[in-house]
Amino acid sequence: MEFRWEDGSEIRTSVDNNVIVISANKEGLLSLANHFKDLAESGPGGHFHLDEHNSLEDGSAELIVEKIL
Repeated sequence: MEFRWEDGSEIRTSVDNNVIVISANKEGLLSLANHFKDLAESGPGGHFHLDEHNSLEDGSAELIVEKIL
């Protein structure tokens, strides 16, 4: 899967009291929308993995999104 990032993308993730929070600017939301669309069109088991070393802001919680069936 090839990621398509919008310029200026900012995405942060956190877990607060067992709640996952994704905070993003417009470019970050459009980038995530691209990723979800590509994932939806992939086969079962397709996934993407983001963390603070790979596209998320510093201090963000690791995020893995996986397609089932």
